[in-house]
Amino acid sequence: MATAALLVPDRAARPIFEPIIQEATLNLQSTETFNPEKHINFTPPSKIYTMLDIGLPEDTGVSAVAVSEPFPLFTAEAIYRMREEVLSEAVWNNCQYSSNLAQCQLRGFAPEYAPFVYDTWKNPETLAIISKIAGIDLVTEMDFEIGHVNISVKSEKQKAEELIAFAEKASTEADEGIAGCPWEDDKPIVDWHTDSYPFVCVTMLSDCTSMIGGETALRTGNGGVLKVRGPQMGCAVVLQGRYIEHQALRALGATERITMVTSFRPRCPTLPDDTVLTTVRAISNLSELYFQFSEYRLEILEERIRHKLKTLREAKRGGKKLNTLRLKKFLKDQENFLAHMNQEIVDEDLVVRGSIDDSHLLKHRSDERQEKRSQLV
Repeated sequence: MATAALLVPDRAARPIFEPIIQEATLNLQSTETFNPEKHINFTPPSKIYTMLDIGLPEDTGVSAVAVSEPFPLFTAEAIYRMREEVLSEAVWNNCQYSSNLAQCQLRGFAPEYAPFVYDTWKNPETLAIISKIAGIDLVTEMDFEIGHVNISVKSEKQKAEELIAFAEKASTEADEGIAGCPWEDDKPIVDWHTDSYPFVCVTMLSDCTSMIGGETALRTGNGGVLKVRGPQMGCAVVLQGRYIEHQALRALGATERITMVTSFRPRCPTLPDDTVLTTVRAISNLSELYFQFSEYRLEILEERIRHKLKTLREAKRGGKKLNTLRLKKFLKDQENFLAHMNQEIVDEDLVVRGSIDDSHLLKHRSDERQEKRSQLV
């Protein structure tokens, strides 16, 4: 694996990225807990795209579902409560990260600094909604990944200048008869990447009423780009981001774009777990990340071994002959499972601060597979 990266926040230092963020308009009590009857405002998405719809094989990933259209998920009160927690001084001072993929990210704040956010994503009703849209029973990836926040902010002056430039370019291209979008995004909030985890739910925490752009761009199987419109405040998008290259496009007409990205994996321990740490080592406390990654992976292995042992004993009691080939395949699969896990836990001394390479991109993985095939010829 190529060298990865780490950034551990300096608790004694002030944030290097100063927020220009609108204050929440509700004065909520910090002791308020998540209540699904009060804080969920779910309406099913108008469309759910499959892998086939975007030109990828149906068996890509762990589900046939690729991405949903934006859908209402939380009430305004819930969103303001989340903002109150994630934009607190404690989070800014202790949980801020930056990398070459994104300038400002907040991570690893739940449950210590954000108990409401933590309870929101751990709630069975929330999990049931996300799982139904994803077409597979899901659980949160690990606590460190509950509520990863991407932030893009600008001043009122910057917002006005961008809107003027947008209008001038649109007018010029209309006069010259140039087809296409008058504003091409050359500075995305988060650049092209695949996620480290199977599924994500992207929730909008900003008011997008006057926003232009802000879509999520997906690279399709034929090399094209599909843009899924950005969600409004309180709305969300579910994406099988481990297997689809995507980027978060810039937005005009707003001083902020704040999204919360919560990661998920299949609940069933017998299903594949293709989790990697490529895009998160650079922006994580490695000790905590490695512990939580190891904990849930070893729990999966434990469940698999218990299940296999049960089936072996039942077969023995039933007088059946041991299926050696099936047992050896199981053992080989677990060897690969552990080898992959060991590969993802890179020695801290080999981790480079703040830089993420391109090994997570599908093209890179395709080139690796082609190289391996060439070596076998």
